[in-house]
Amino acid sequence: MPGMDLDFTDAELHRYSRHILLQDVGAIGQAKLRAARVLVVGAGGLGAPLALYLAAAGIGTIGIVDHDALELSNLQRQVIHSTARLGRNKAESAAETLAGLNPEVRVETHPIRLDAESAMALIPRYDLVCDGTDNFATRFLLGDACHLLGRPLVSAAVLRFEGQLSTFRSYLGAPHPCHRCLHPEPPPEGLVPSCSEAGVLGAVTGVMGTLQATEVLKEILGIGEGMSGRLLLWDALETRFRTIRLRRDPGCALCGEAATIRDLSAHAAPAPLACTAA
Repeated sequence: MPGMDLDFTDAELHRYSRHILLQDVGAIGQAKLRAARVLVVGAGGLGAPLALYLAAAGIGTIGIVDHDALELSNLQRQVIHSTARLGRNKAESAAETLAGLNPEVRVETHPIRLDAESAMALIPRYDLVCDGTDNFATRFLLGDACHLLGRPLVSAAVLRFEGQLSTFRSYLGAPHPCHRCLHPEPPPEGLVPSCSEAGVLGAVTGVMGTLQATEVLKEILGIGEGMSGRLLLWDALETRFRTIRLRRDPGCALCGEAATIRDLSAHAAPAPLACTAA
């Protein structure tokens, strides 16, 4: 690949040897991972395993957005943190763990509450965005922003014993749907409980965050079948996975033929980044 840096140190060759052995990855694929910049929004139950596997895989730069402080109830599922860090900002706590796991990875912390202004500033600095949040306001903000700014969004969600996963590349045009093709508007407040209200089995967030990391690596490497246009649903109690097709909505307000959403003005008020439950 032209311009791809294939100069690995002996330590890198040893660290990533199992990747390099894979025919679909190899040295060129590992170089792609090293050159990639990935933004993880939320260092909670989804973001914790996601960020750990991205760092372990050798993603060159990982940005972590989270304004929240670590609480004891988080540790049931947010495995990137530790009891000794209670009260600390979660983005900074996550960065400390990632530095210990793989010091070759650059971690950029953004201990802020994500809003329309910060989303427009941060997202263009990264190649791909991961949604690990636990509220509809931020999810819709990220979905709209990634479409408008032309960035792929790998999104996962969990509740109780269930999870779902998809990738959105609607900026590429048909047939790729956007997040609003699946959910045109956020549900009324209080209709869908958060994890802090309904609970979540900790290991469920680990599975979904790990699946999210796998999709990120596939997107960067350009291997396998991506999740754009598909929604993965997992029922942990039944140990059942199923995938359904998502279709682009011609009347969608964001990506449709007569789209009305052209900017993030509808998200002007700060959106809470509730990563504690996720």
